[in-house]
Amino acid sequence: QENIPQLKVVTTTSLIEQIVRRIGNEKVDVINIIPPAQCPGHFDIKPGNIQKLADADIFFLHGWQGEKFSDQLISSVENPDMTVVTLDIQGNWMVPSVQREAVEKIKDALVKSDTENHSYYEKQSAQYIELINTKEKEINAELKTVDFARVKVLCAEMQLGLIKWTGLSVVAAYGRPDSLTPKVVKELVDKGRLENVSLIIDNLQSGKDAGIGIAEELDCPRIILSNFPGGVENTETWEKTIDYNIQLILDI
Repeated sequence: QENIPQLKVVTTTSLIEQIVRRIGNEKVDVINIIPPAQCPGHFDIKPGNIQKLADADIFFLHGWQGEKFSDQLISSVENPDMTVVTLDIQGNWMVPSVQREAVEKIKDALVKSDTENHSYYEKQSAQYIELINTKEKEINAELKTVDFARVKVLCAEMQLGLIKWTGLSVVAAYGRPDSLTPKVVKELVDKGRLENVSLIIDNLQSGKDAGIGIAEELDCPRIILSNFPGGVENTETWEKTIDYNIQLILDI
């Protein structure tokens, strides 16, 4: 077992990392770059990151606007054999349908780079997709116990995809803390009052305190959801992260 060379994989975020680990298991050696609680848009390259890519077989990235550091990283590495895979996937990866799409694309890339183990990757990804389907049904059943369409919320843009998927009624979405000028905050508060908003939803990675002032003004509860596995303790997988987020919503 130990003599079989593992496929060396580098990922930009834990969203990609946890899927690679599940599909690849012992066939892959995975190194992730951005810490899960950190925003990809505020990540600075360190010399160690360049070293991680020096002998990588595959480098998986999202290709997000906030991930521009990866262009610089790729051009700094002298590794002509490295395959760069940009996962152009729209939507919030916490949403089951988006997670399934990511699994398929990552599996296809692993199969292409390591054809010898293609049946293994196919089997592992099929098992994981089955788990996603089961979890989706389970959460949908939980969500049906509450009339979420009547719950009006203001939420961080980065959580918009998941929040719409839950059925909560989104009155408005807001950006990172640095975009929340006094004028923007006033507009959000006014809108919140007008629409009887009863919950503020912040995003851990893009500024967990962004909605504090709005919640105080509207005198309503605020929760902080995570967009990346491992961003919060005991959430190292997709299903643990979505469970954590859904539970926070249901507890309100």
